[in-house]
Amino acid sequence: MNEVGFGTGNWIALCIYLLITLFIGVYFSKRAGQDTEAFFKAKGRVPAWAVGFSIYATTLSAITYMGTPERAFNTDWSYAAGNIAIIAIIPLLIYFYIPFFRKLDVTTAYEYLEERFGIVMRVIGSLAFTLFHIGRVAIVIYLPTLAITSVSDINPYLIAALVGLLCMIYTFMGGIEGVIWSDVIQGIILIGGAIAVIFLGAFQIDGNFATIAQEAMQDKKLISVENWKFGTAAAAIPIIFIGSIFNNLHQYTASQDIVQRYQTTGSISSTNKSLWTNGFLALITIPIFYGMGTVLYSFYNNVSSLPEGFNTSAIVPYFILTQIPPFVGGLLIAAIFAAAQSTISSSLNSISACVVVDLKQRFSKNNNSKNDVLLARIIIIIAGIFGTLASLYLINQETNETWDLFLLVTGLFGVPIAGVFAVGIFTKRANTYGVIIGLIVAAIVSYFIGKTEITPFTVSVIGFFIAFIVGYLASLPFSKHNKNIVGLTIYTINDQYVKETK
Repeated sequence: MNEVGFGTGNWIALCIYLLITLFIGVYFSKRAGQDTEAFFKAKGRVPAWAVGFSIYATTLSAITYMGTPERAFNTDWSYAAGNIAIIAIIPLLIYFYIPFFRKLDVTTAYEYLEERFGIVMRVIGSLAFTLFHIGRVAIVIYLPTLAITSVSDINPYLIAALVGLLCMIYTFMGGIEGVIWSDVIQGIILIGGAIAVIFLGAFQIDGNFATIAQEAMQDKKLISVENWKFGTAAAAIPIIFIGSIFNNLHQYTASQDIVQRYQTTGSISSTNKSLWTNGFLALITIPIFYGMGTVLYSFYNNVSSLPEGFNTSAIVPYFILTQIPPFVGGLLIAAIFAAAQSTISSSLNSISACVVVDLKQRFSKNNNSKNDVLLARIIIIIAGIFGTLASLYLINQETNETWDLFLLVTGLFGVPIAGVFAVGIFTKRANTYGVIIGLIVAAIVSYFIGKTEITPFTVSVIGFFIAFIVGYLASLPFSKHNKNIVGLTIYTINDQYVKETK
């Protein structure tokens, strides 16, 4: 693939963006304080709209930022059903999940698992999240760096190390509040960058958007009748939608990087507003990100052509570096790194919360808030170093198969753990022994099904329901080990709990 010079103007723009994110961490370092309540929860003082923006930016990695346009470029918009699934689960979250997390006043999602099932499930959930997200940090740094450096003369080691280092610094200094406000800026940049690509591409095409729409309809680049049929392809909309429901349930109910944000607002109603803000952003970005791929499809059909054997995973940075003037192009490349940084910083802060709250504070008799914040910052640096070094290793080896396997194995417990949360909330008779059996069975079945030709969305559905059903049924023989469930299921949520002022 032909490399393109990055240029001084682009470097200046990229450096300005990176310095701004560093400044945010410095600014919020004083507000992060010396207690875990401020460092992990921001003392509930973040506005709902900012938390919603942060949730959105956290769930949208650079891999998605480039992969969504690539999918629209190569196929169609069928995967937009995954965005619709986010809207679909918001009422479920608001009525059945958020009240538990808020009323229990948890710092980590896995505190609920201890209350409901015991310390073993809390440790399993917390360790699975921690290991998975250290690996995720590596992949989130590696893949966009690989894509950008494959079409430019940027040194991949330099850019990967720089992104990892800056994420560590501003997460270290600013705590969750600094991460959230960084996410807001990064979210604005990545949406603005996508819109800029759409218009800069469309205005170079004769007929502009009319030509783009005509070609998209003609070449079935939007949605076709075939997309609605079960069993026709991996792009069958019903499968994508149903599978995304359970993937999103995992992310919004059992993944610490999202659940932690539920405590950063002042009330349940504010948390609910943040979820609707996130849902609105997920909806409006369907035409933005998929539209970006459709515009590029028309552009390379009418205005220019891609090099022979071009890897379309790099199509967005390639367009930016070859078709957009210097400095502006650097700002748009910054949008890709903004998507990466929002995911990385959230992972690092949440990893530190899991280690400090679920492990250190839970098992230590000598807990000092000031020392625990220091430990959290040390964990951020350690996890960041591991993730960054792993990304540099992947760059050196020019393969990510080993890490794909790592992410697969640790990720197998992701959706099944969401099943564990659900069986705890929606049933009375589930207990520790049953849900551990259900979790193990779900992980094993998901692993072997994942090796078949079945779509990942179907694997998610199967993993969730096996964890739920087997967890419940396997609990029945161990009924004498049932815990006190007052306040821990939908049937007992208000028992012995003071209603939070809304």
